[in-house]
Amino acid sequence: MQVSREDVHKGCLILVNPENPVKQIVPSLRSVPASIRKASHVQEQRIMLDKMCLQPLSALLEACQAVNEIAAVSGYRSREAQAKIYAASLEENGAAFTSRYVAIPGASEHQTGLAIDVGLCSGEIDYICPTFPDDGASGRFKALAAEYGFIQRYEESKEAITGIACEPWHYRYVGYPHSMLMKQLDLCLEEYTAYMKSFSYRNEHLYVEGRSAFAEIYYVEAEEQVTTVPIINGDSYQLSGNNQDGFVVTVFHQKGGSEL
Repeated sequence: MQVSREDVHKGCLILVNPENPVKQIVPSLRSVPASIRKASHVQEQRIMLDKMCLQPLSALLEACQAVNEIAAVSGYRSREAQAKIYAASLEENGAAFTSRYVAIPGASEHQTGLAIDVGLCSGEIDYICPTFPDDGASGRFKALAAEYGFIQRYEESKEAITGIACEPWHYRYVGYPHSMLMKQLDLCLEEYTAYMKSFSYRNEHLYVEGRSAFAEIYYVEAEEQVTTVPIINGDSYQLSGNNQDGFVVTVFHQKGGSEL
């Protein structure tokens, strides 16, 4: 298949940080169901996410039996909304706090529609730093997140790489099986983006076996204008840019007609 250079900036595996800012790609937004917006004080009255995230998020909350205990606090933000949040945090919390917990406009994952901040439904919820401990409902959410395509984007052990302090409430959708690979290999998205480049189409591919199927993953470097991305035979595939210089292809091979 043929894709344009601009397609590098689309997909669930795009890396977003100050060195790789969000391009002006409008995600396919949908409203988060009211059942997941239970906070008594939520700054965003209408929380939006890219449509590819909604079903996995609902399934994750059901799986960890946390539908009534965890609330969506923040989802998609425009660049303008992020700029207001950044300016307000500078004024209220100072530069040191803001640089650790609030992304600069253009470098926020919330602008992709693929990031969700979650918090425990325990009275008024802090919009910038929601309470989300490692035990109880939030602990179950964290333990199961990767099975549903989500990762905790900013972990304490990766602060030197991501440039953001530990945020146990901030989850990013990257899709399965990439979420499981990142968890198993202990890689943040910056590291995983680099790791994927070692599995080019013309060389060794990465194989991930699931309960009833396996995925074959490889990387294709983007050309100057139009890139021909080879798609190997399989039952289905996903294509994502990395927001840098190429594409990750995930081909699913099903066993007995079941999904991965």
